[in-house]
Amino acid sequence: MNGLLGAVVDGILYSAWLFIIAVGLTLIYGVMKILNMAHGTFYAVGAYVAVTLLGWWFAQGLPPWGIVPVMILSALVAGLVLGVVVERGILARFAGRDPIVLLLVTYALFLILEDVIKLIWGVDPWIASDPLWVFGQVEFGELIYPTYNLFIVVVAAVVGGLLTWFLQFTAKGKILRAVIHDPEVSRSMGINVGRWNLIAFITGSVLAALGGAFTAPTISVVPGMGVEVVVMMFAVVVIGGLGSIPGTVVGALIVGFVRSFAVHYWPELEVFSVYAVMALVLAIRPQGLFAGVELRKI
Repeated sequence: MNGLLGAVVDGILYSAWLFIIAVGLTLIYGVMKILNMAHGTFYAVGAYVAVTLLGWWFAQGLPPWGIVPVMILSALVAGLVLGVVVERGILARFAGRDPIVLLLVTYALFLILEDVIKLIWGVDPWIASDPLWVFGQVEFGELIYPTYNLFIVVVAAVVGGLLTWFLQFTAKGKILRAVIHDPEVSRSMGINVGRWNLIAFITGSVLAALGGAFTAPTISVVPGMGVEVVVMMFAVVVIGGLGSIPGTVVGALIVGFVRSFAVHYWPELEVFSVYAVMALVLAIRPQGLFAGVELRKI
């Protein structure tokens, strides 16, 4: 029973973490039709900025209650800087080019940013585990988890709720949905599509950095950590459907629970299980579970 409960709890925690990271990629693709290969590096930069600021925070003897705002600030700073520099400085220059060209550009960015991380923070691990124990522990039956882990679930719920509210119930959200549906018609109606592209890219970058910032206290922050999340992140958006936020929720839950149960019961099949589920979904529905009908202009 404890094994089953542990698999379920771990699946929820892992799904929440995956959703925070992958939903930013989904938003960017939905608006800009760019499959951002550098998204995992944005996650890594958020983790590095967070662990740096957390180390300074605790070194100053400042109160523990401030660590959550510090991590949110870390994500905002990292995501805003990366989003503006990458979108305005690079991607805007390739607007309208073939999607394969944009894919290669973001892959080149991924390689460049990985080396930039090493130049700034070095190659040694960075650790800031204090937040993991500051808030104590919580029990699920006979299992004990750091209470901090629940923040990731809360953050995922808040992010999903805010995005849904913005897109469905606000005037600005309806404008963004129009840009997603048909940027050319939106442009003809006087909507500044370039500005919305920038807003979407910055938001997606901040979400990736947010995932990294809240993950930083639970792991050793090392070079290459962004590479590790790329496979899982793309599995989520491919299963759910590129550009679909509800699909990202379902994709994160599927990948999270499949991986969790594999780790608990068939650890030798951990990575294979995710690929197997992804292959099965693509064989049945190649566009993903929640992908909408795409219009083709002729």
